[in-house]
Amino acid sequence: MVFTNAIQNNIIMSNEIKSIHEFDLNLICEYYSAVDRQGPGSEEITLKALSFIEGLTDDSRIVDLGCGTGGQTMTLGKHAPGTITGIDIFERFINLFNAQAEKMNLNNRVKGVIGSMDNLSFKEEELDLIWSEGAIYNIGFERGLKEWRKYLKKDGYIAVSEASWFTESRPAEIEDFWMDAYPEIDTIPNNVAVMQKAGYVPVASFILPEYCWIENFFVPQEKARIAFLNKYKGNTAAEEFVANQVHEEKLYHKYKEYYGYVFYIGKKI
Repeated sequence: MVFTNAIQNNIIMSNEIKSIHEFDLNLICEYYSAVDRQGPGSEEITLKALSFIEGLTDDSRIVDLGCGTGGQTMTLGKHAPGTITGIDIFERFINLFNAQAEKMNLNNRVKGVIGSMDNLSFKEEELDLIWSEGAIYNIGFERGLKEWRKYLKKDGYIAVSEASWFTESRPAEIEDFWMDAYPEIDTIPNNVAVMQKAGYVPVASFILPEYCWIENFFVPQEKARIAFLNKYKGNTAAEEFVANQVHEEKLYHKYKEYYGYVFYIGKKI
């Protein structure tokens, strides 16, 4: 992996890695616009999660919250019936989303719109399926499950992937990282219990394999980082953000037996 000397000498070597919460959201958006996926995942994993969803028809209404540029949404569009709405707060992501839908001839059923997952305009019991890969953390796992439930029809489904602990205890370094990045991270059994308490029958939960992180999320960022740093040469904020992403990748390789993304699928009671 190639990094600039500025990153190596001025940022990484200093051990002063800034929190992800300190960076401008528009800078983060631009960086992730250059890669197909804004989080760990794969087409195979999206299809595996979709296999637990029953009863979808051509009349079904599906929404993908925090859709990003739509990598997983296009997979849903190819393999699930009904109409699909992708929602994200970033206009750049939505523009790329809709361009991809048109390129794949899915734009008659798949459409991206700018919006926020904490201020949805759907009617109660309007949706058959709520999807969200690696994005529910923006509102919080428990809050998202509770607030989104009213938009689902009875027997409708929710399918989300969420950062989760695999063990009851873990090394302090990775514990501290996640307590800063996302304090709500919890174990798989606790998350399943949260889903059940929120009014769903837990249908399935499974761990995303390592390749979803390494080959599909970290590796594609290598070229994106070079282009990003060349564009923002000398920009401290950009260099510090890349250092943050490199740090996250190193921690994953070091501690991946302790945590990862988990898909949770529930059915509204």
